[in-house]
Amino acid sequence: MSELNKLPKTTKRKKKRLGRGYGSGKGGHTVGRGAKGLKARNKVGLTFEGTKTKKSFLKRLPFQRGKGKFKSLKLKPLVVNVKYLNLFKKDEKVDLTALIKKKIIAADEAKKQGAKILGDGDLQVALIVELPTSKGAAKKIVKAGGKVVEVKKKTPVKKKEKPSLAKGKAKKPQSKTGLSQAEEKKAKKKVK
Repeated sequence: MSELNKLPKTTKRKKKRLGRGYGSGKGGHTVGRGAKGLKARNKVGLTFEGTKTKKSFLKRLPFQRGKGKFKSLKLKPLVVNVKYLNLFKKDEKVDLTALIKKKIIAADEAKKQGAKILGDGDLQVALIVELPTSKGAAKKIVKAGGKVVEVKKKTPVKKKEKPSLAKGKAKKPQSKTGLSQAEEKKAKKKVK
């Protein structure tokens, strides 16, 4: 009997379920939400500031006007000029990982944006470039004895175009004579 007193007390209670009768402790009429009003019926909206729309936060934000309004949100590739490729050895492969190893570009930016080689400066080393390049850069790489391996880009698949109809009207089928059906009928009436 003395051992039963030493057991730990359990104070864990079940969560009160709202609106499940008076016996549940939070049941019945208003279920702990008070009487009437927005808070009794549902939650207050995230942007609600007490009906003062003129001074509200959303109204105070400026419109996006002027320059850069239609600017693309796509990140442009990092620019690497041909002159920086002289750090590589002869017949070495140049790709993103190689540029990161030589610390020409930062690793985190390169993975997000990619890189493109442009033609500023001179190249004295023959390299195998596996990155997008400009025309000028490609010429300089080939002139130095290297080669540019084209990187395949994912091209969007074009949808098949439906035959266009002039002014929304369907074209009338033409006969062997090249006349429309209405013109043929007129010609037959004249013959009779």
